[in-house]
Amino acid sequence: MSFDTRDFRSALGKFATGVTVVTTREGEENHGVTASSFNSVSMEPPLILWSIDKGAYSLNAYRHAEHFVVNVLGNEQVDISNRFARRGEDKFADIAIEEGIGGAAKVKGAAAHFECRTWNVYEGGDHLIIVGEVMRYAYRNEGSALVFHNGRYAVPEPHPLLLNVGERPALNGRLGKHLLYLMRQALAAYRSDFYPRLGSLGVNDNEWRILTLLADRGPLAAEALAERVAQPQADLEDTLDGLRERGLVGPGEGGCIQLSAGGQALALRLLAMADDYERRLFESLEPAEVSAIKTGLGRVIERLGPHFR
Repeated sequence: MSFDTRDFRSALGKFATGVTVVTTREGEENHGVTASSFNSVSMEPPLILWSIDKGAYSLNAYRHAEHFVVNVLGNEQVDISNRFARRGEDKFADIAIEEGIGGAAKVKGAAAHFECRTWNVYEGGDHLIIVGEVMRYAYRNEGSALVFHNGRYAVPEPHPLLLNVGERPALNGRLGKHLLYLMRQALAAYRSDFYPRLGSLGVNDNEWRILTLLADRGPLAAEALAERVAQPQADLEDTLDGLRERGLVGPGEGGCIQLSAGGQALALRLLAMADDYERRLFESLEPAEVSAIKTGLGRVIERLGPHFR
């Protein structure tokens, strides 16, 4: 049976994973690569595994490494994940590290570190599967780990079915008036009702974000586009490949991504659909109330700084 690689990746993306940066040292050179293929293998002895693409620049360094460190990234370390997923730059520049086992770098602020001795290396199709014996480990209780799901970064949230229903009065009281709670609940409800409607125009939520962002902001470099739609570069390229095959995006000046005429037309339809959905959603509110909601959210974004715009 043959698989469409992009569709197969989308199916695998339904399985949520953490995000790690695996590091090793070869001579005087540090190596690091982003990997979501990390998993536990054994408790006795303590073994873990991860896999590396055979096309990776640093493949031989990891194939022959005696030691490596798995850095489980924290929720606030998206930029570090993106940097180590790219080629052609000093990945360790301006990143706080300390020396781990075998000289491999430990990323400061990571949710957890697993310092490993290479146990074995196995063939795995277009990847090598590297099994490590954990020699030392550490983790922090505060904060949460970065999550990868459906081809983009996500944050872990308590499952609502596990919440104590006895807490309902608190949710209707103090927490029910808390901005963060209200924003998360509103966003979750909005997405679950709006995103399925995108199928009527033949796009998914990742494609929707790219098409409408390009329509609103104009051509963007792939790196800036990945950051603004919260997709790692490799997964963004998969989404862009699908849009290119349908003639919806193409190359612009300076290597930027831009909409084709067909892409622009589709994006305008998507924006019109979003405007119509929003209008019907707010039918029960007065125009002044709608304006207050948007103005207030805009000021929150401004207060949090340009990184979030």
